[in-house]
Amino acid sequence: MFLELNNTSIGYKTPLIKEVNTGLALGDICLLIGNNGVGKTTLIKSILNQTDLLNGEVLLNGIKTKTLSSKEMAEQIAVVFSKSQIPANYTLRDLISFGKYIHYPYYFELKESDQQEVEEIIKSLNLTQYRDFQLTELSDGNLQKAFIGRALAQNSPMIILDEPTTHLDEENKIIILKLLRNLAKVHKKLILFSSHDWRLAKEFADKIWLIHDQKIDAGIAEEILLKHNELLNPELFDFTESFVPPKISAPDFHKEMLYSFLQKNFTKDLSFLKFTFQDGFWVIFEADKQIKCSSFTEIANFLAKPY
Repeated sequence: MFLELNNTSIGYKTPLIKEVNTGLALGDICLLIGNNGVGKTTLIKSILNQTDLLNGEVLLNGIKTKTLSSKEMAEQIAVVFSKSQIPANYTLRDLISFGKYIHYPYYFELKESDQQEVEEIIKSLNLTQYRDFQLTELSDGNLQKAFIGRALAQNSPMIILDEPTTHLDEENKIIILKLLRNLAKVHKKLILFSSHDWRLAKEFADKIWLIHDQKIDAGIAEEILLKHNELLNPELFDFTESFVPPKISAPDFHKEMLYSFLQKNFTKDLSFLKFTFQDGFWVIFEADKQIKCSSFTEIANFLAKPY
């Protein structure tokens, strides 16, 4: 294991997470997930030695992190926080180049090979047209990509990202996730990233660290999702006590979308109905009748009638 947590408790005066025993290897992509306030960012800061542990230890490549200097930590882990301070009077290319200076004194000029790598990172992030823009001129999404670029330039064996896709549209989110997965699988980087979006686990992550009840449930992404049905259960999003859902037989995504639509628009008891998704249509079973609907609008019109 490259990253190991041994009997680790983290928090401040009182623990947020207790007695963690888990680890990750180079090449792993791990989603760190949990509700607001459970300790995701605190865990990241504890791994980075920015927050003291309450108990236990964190090891990087077999070495206790509390014995490592800031420079040694930076050589092992590159970090992207969801909110980062913007350096004044620097361009996008400057920011990404900063990732190289953990390997040199600040007054050194980058070697030609380093400069070429910076240009390749800018191109891979689809930022070429913005390379000479001042950071203050960038959109939130492009600025976020630039900070990710700085982490890539650092060329550390592990990358930690705190909500890395927060400011990104779908196209740029896919660019970043594909790039990170390539780094993990081709270049054997360890990727640990936090997010509220459990769908990223199915599409992107190999492992999950789920924080709940002051513990971390760690394992293969699909096994953790199956074990914790509440991550997939749309009943988490109830808004009205008078709404009682129907039975729904459909793939998870379609089931969640139908549930979302029904609970936002109807406050009555629908438990006597059954919805089944078949061949692109919703079939509604009511007693001995079946109604076929091709859209949520048709479903709404059907449900609007009195019973």
